[in-house]
Amino acid sequence: MKQRCLSLLQSCSSMAQLRQIHARLLSSGLAADRFLASELLRFCALSPFGDLPYARSLLLSLPDPSSSSWNHLIRAFTDRHLPYESILLFLLMRRRRRGGATPNELTFPFVLKSCAGLAALRLGIQTHADAAKRGVDAVVYVQNALVSLYGSCSRIDEARQLFDEMPLRTVVSWNAILTACAENSLAEECAGIFDRMRRCGFEADQTTYVILLSAAAELGSLSYGRWLHGRITGSGLATNVQLGTAIVNMYAKCGALKCAGQVFDRMPLKNVWTWSAMIVGLAQHGLARNAIELFDEMKHALVEPNYVTFLGVISACSYAGLVDVGLRFFHEMVEQHGIKPRMSHCSAMVDLLGRNGHLQEAYNFVQRMPIEPDAVVWRTLLSTCQLHPEKDETSIGQEAKRRLLELEPRRVGNYVMAANLYSDEGLWDEAAKVRRMMREEGLRKAPGESCIEVGGGMHRFISGDNCWSDGYESILIILNALKLNMKDRYEISLDTT
Repeated sequence: MKQRCLSLLQSCSSMAQLRQIHARLLSSGLAADRFLASELLRFCALSPFGDLPYARSLLLSLPDPSSSSWNHLIRAFTDRHLPYESILLFLLMRRRRRGGATPNELTFPFVLKSCAGLAALRLGIQTHADAAKRGVDAVVYVQNALVSLYGSCSRIDEARQLFDEMPLRTVVSWNAILTACAENSLAEECAGIFDRMRRCGFEADQTTYVILLSAAAELGSLSYGRWLHGRITGSGLATNVQLGTAIVNMYAKCGALKCAGQVFDRMPLKNVWTWSAMIVGLAQHGLARNAIELFDEMKHALVEPNYVTFLGVISACSYAGLVDVGLRFFHEMVEQHGIKPRMSHCSAMVDLLGRNGHLQEAYNFVQRMPIEPDAVVWRTLLSTCQLHPEKDETSIGQEAKRRLLELEPRRVGNYVMAANLYSDEGLWDEAAKVRRMMREEGLRKAPGESCIEVGGGMHRFISGDNCWSDGYESILIILNALKLNMKDRYEISLDTT
């Protein structure tokens, strides 16, 4: 009978069938069998045809569920992006000691992933300690999850230390540390880690290249992105939708829109993120009407737009001065697609209205926002007031400045914007007062910074920095020569007029 029920469970394809099997187990007295109960839970929790509430009810009804039963449901909650439920179930598992079921090396990776998703550092550290106490913290997939946890919580030094001390690594381990660096604005380090990964004999997978392409996009390093694309093509690695989208995103963010379009057009399958990457790329590089046309194509292809798609088209309307179209897209997002506006959408709407001279409408929009406006929204409004000072008839800029300094009293850029606003209005005493406040508070504006890509390498220039490495002196000589040449030509043009 047990073998028959097990065979039925293995061929089960719906919850209706599973309920019948469960009823047979109850009537035959086999419902308490730990292995059969675990298989029941596995289907309910992990099958695409399963039912999480049913699985939870089943688990809590068992007198002594096995560790695997707990693990199935913890994993299911984590995979369904329900981190709170996953962690609460883990805590319940630790409290219920009947039957000897305890967390093991298959439990902790999913619990740690849930902690990472919530950026719950304190709980993550406690879970790390629990894993160490049970002697499973040295298991490679537990360590992979720990690297991801500390990276997600911006504890990059701990993530590096854990990675460096790992006695055994897999490709997932390398991907974890690459992700940690990319998420903590250390995109430049990703190339060095990838080089080290290759020297250690590991072959990159699709996830590796997705991370590296995102890092190249963040750096704006087109040559490195092209090199990665070449390696993907040369290795014969299958380009799935996620990888293809990362390639499109890299080319689009690096300004190579023709290459982005070619990859986009050749992709046999596209999802909403692929379309959004192309739309945002076009919008960011001033091709607003192309972005809007592509958005229309997306809708004709019956692809449901998401919050990123609408952020792209609203931004495109802002750059192109299409205020009415942008307003229509915003209302379409909320009313037709049921997407709740995020702070980024609100900021984009303020920019759309303010950039095009509708300062009062922009201020009214801020006042009616369903969420409390953050500093970015007020900064955007203040910036548009500086762009159109002649249209600021009700001192909106002053109100934006006041709210901005309340929210971020230690941000130097806010004081600089406020001083510039006073200067634009001819209020020199007020501007001097703001700059005096900066000095008294010990606030200094961060030096200007720019970078260029030469010969496959990124070169950073910082205003006022005289500590150049080899080769920078020759750059300075060339710049000075250009400056003299431009000055001479300017003086000649003055003489001839």
